[in-house]
Amino acid sequence: MSAHWFGTDGMRGVFGEPPLDEPTVVRLGRQLGRWLGERGAKPLVVIAGDTRDSVPALASWLTRGLSAAGCTARYAGVLPTPAVAILVRDLDAAAGVAVSASHNPWPDNGIKIVGGDGFKWPTDDERELERRLRADSAPLPSAPGEVPAIDAGLHARYLRDLLAPYGETRPLAGMRLVLDAANGAASLLAGEVFTGLGADVRVLGDRPDGRNINQGCGSLHPEGLAREVIAQGAALGFAFDGDADRAILVDERGEVRDGDAMMYLWARDLAQRDILPGRRIVATTMSNLGLERALAVDGIGVERCAVGDRAVVETLRASGLVLGGEQSGHLVHLPSSTTGDGLLTASTLATLVARAGRPVSELLAGFARFPQLLRNVRVKRKPPLESLPAVVAARDAVEIRLGAEGRVVLRYSGTEPLARIMIEGPDSGSIERLADTIEEALVDSIGA
Repeated sequence: MSAHWFGTDGMRGVFGEPPLDEPTVVRLGRQLGRWLGERGAKPLVVIAGDTRDSVPALASWLTRGLSAAGCTARYAGVLPTPAVAILVRDLDAAAGVAVSASHNPWPDNGIKIVGGDGFKWPTDDERELERRLRADSAPLPSAPGEVPAIDAGLHARYLRDLLAPYGETRPLAGMRLVLDAANGAASLLAGEVFTGLGADVRVLGDRPDGRNINQGCGSLHPEGLAREVIAQGAALGFAFDGDADRAILVDERGEVRDGDAMMYLWARDLAQRDILPGRRIVATTMSNLGLERALAVDGIGVERCAVGDRAVVETLRASGLVLGGEQSGHLVHLPSSTTGDGLLTASTLATLVARAGRPVSELLAGFARFPQLLRNVRVKRKPPLESLPAVVAARDAVEIRLGAEGRVVLRYSGTEPLARIMIEGPDSGSIERLADTIEEALVDSIGA
């Protein structure tokens, strides 16, 4: 069998090529529908996607397969991935499907499955569904050749859910904000959400044409947002990715602040209001050591987990914690959401800033990043790293050299033939030299 179709965040690839070709996607819908039926689930599935021009076709193919298995699909059209997680629970649906490739460029697309509880499907369930999909050689159901009709009421329902916690209040009244919707799933909603909260809003990247998603804009390219925040004299700005499950913050000085800085703000606010259980949060192994050091001043701990938003959520649930996330800006607050929601994150942090009555840069004065280096090394195979004596020796020597003043994370990429080196330390020059020693050991042992 070739590499898994389901990866760290659902199924992803180039539209029109396996596994995102018509026969595979139709069969995926059929196998998903059968899976749900076997478990006695109600035969309703919610589907939404981002602004790529391939989304309607993928939604149509999925619907064909689901219908053949006795399921009913409600198609929401363009909505963020986290909207699917909310709508599944609101509608008491059996599952949801988000059609998006997130921050990837336009030719790509993807399929993410959400369970009836609003959480992304476990990896083991994805593997079993993939096994069934690969074994399905039955003829395809007849093609109606139609894109499912958009249920416009689902857009309003998600917007209402985002604004519901604020009631009739307008907590951002008088605040000027700039938003970058990445020409993606937040394009139709970002302005509505923040205007509804009372803010004076300028929105960039809200003119999707089917192919310009993430193109020089959004969370991967926040430079334009930073310039506009300064030009507008805004209090802060937020950049979303293509499916709006993450957000990146820009402060009033135009400085880009990543998910670690955002977790620092959110964690301190929750702790100050005594609603941070255990006074701990969850961050992945890639989050900066500066986050741990800064939060420790307030008596807040950081529990580390593997890379990926699914690992963050699993750790939160297992440890009884409520807040976690990644440097990418994919943050999860379990009392508010079951997955990362960029619009929810942005509205929460903007409200926090408004309540504090102080500039973002001042609120982040206690947060300082350690110099961090990320380096990829191409490899020809991926044996367990602990089985490579030279690599282990090089890594251990670097850890001893850094002591308490740094960290080393060495892991393989989940999707590419790469080993990833991450080192944090007291200065950039020293960690560059230390990374060289680990890279040399990797190249000598398994380099491509």
